Amino acid sequence: MAASFDRPRRRALRWLGGALAAPACLQAAMAAASPVRVGMTAELRMTSSTSDDAVRLGLELAIEDLNAAGGVLGRPLLLEVRDDRSVPSRGVENLRELAALPDLVGVFGSRFSPVLTEMGQVAPALQCPVFSPWAAGNTVLDPTRQPDWSFRVSLNDTWAMETLLDAAAADGCQRVGLMLPNSGWGRSCHKVVEEYTARHRAIRVLPARWYNWGGETSLIDHVLNLRQAGAQALVLVANEPEGVLLMREMLSLPPPSRLPILSHWGIAGGDFPRLVGPALGELDLRVVQTAALQMARTPRGRRLQQRAAERMGVADPQRVPSLVGLGHAYDAMLILHRAVARAGTTRREAVRDALEHLDPVEGVVRRYAPAFTRERHEALHASDVFLARWDAEGRLQRAPRHPT
Repeated sequence: MAASFDRPRRRALRWLGGALAAPACLQAAMAAASPVRVGMTAELRMTSSTSDDAVRLGLELAIEDLNAAGGVLGRPLLLEVRDDRSVPSRGVENLRELAALPDLVGVFGSRFSPVLTEMGQVAPALQCPVFSPWAAGNTVLDPTRQPDWSFRVSLNDTWAMETLLDAAAADGCQRVGLMLPNSGWGRSCHKVVEEYTARHRAIRVLPARWYNWGGETSLIDHVLNLRQAGAQALVLVANEPEGVLLMREMLSLPPPSRLPILSHWGIAGGDFPRLVGPALGELDLRVVQTAALQMARTPRGRRLQQRAAERMGVADPQRVPSLVGLGHAYDAMLILHRAVARAGTTRREAVRDALEHLDPVEGVVRRYAPAFTRERHEALHASDVFLARWDAEGRLQRAPRHPT
């Protein structure tokens, strides 16, 4: 497995603004102009997390490219970053602080859906667009809230859970176990499962096993109880701390006692192969991802992935942890930039309106045509979602539709 970068080193990196790459005359003009600000709030002090690094780097590299091309409205873009420690109240506090900055046009969150959900609830009063480049909770967006100030370039729980359950059915599983965190994210996923099983009678999901997020020292009893109840596969909703704990405990079982695992992508919010170790390959584990995982299929995406690997000190570009966050954030920044340009102002109400009326935007993940409408604030589509596996080198690769 390729050597991975360490978090203290990543925290020490200082990425240069792209204005340095602009022609001298443009650089001088932009230097004299006040910046157009973009905010970000994320779990910066969560030691196992890499999703925040990927999101931040995606924004940094997009801003670097946009500034090299002249910024927006003849002004440079500037990223303002705050730490929310994955606590919703801190995310809201950061949003209020960032929204008070002059010429701030939008705020990006990171991985945790409860943070983005609460930010979205106060965004209308602050008249500040909020973007999710990772958080998948169905509560992040609220179509009944008009106008809604929350936008997402990412997965959602409906697409994730339906993909996992479809895969279990395709594998011939008739009884599936379900493990969920006792949180808003877990409840969001559970609601999707209930709706799915009401429509698909051929597959039975056993009563969910709930665990306490951040407070468990063992999870294996849940697996053993589900297996005793007849589960043929495990659908898991977890972030990397609980995911690592469960994988290590699963590896302690004899191979015939291990269940195949179909996981939501929270476990990919950290450098999961490094955290679990080489034995990860002994488990039958698939995890939800989006088309951002395959951005290297285009020259532009390959260049972005290579730049990210260089900035992070990773030898193999496909080993950039939380790679989807990089692509989602990069594209979301392109979309926001296009909206500010269309609005012709940093007035956020005009920017929000422009986000719903954009011409097509060519991103590294996909072409957005359009990114959003008044009724739809999801930039991706269910067809952008699939399952992936970690290979022996710790690289996430799209899994075959039907495992052999």
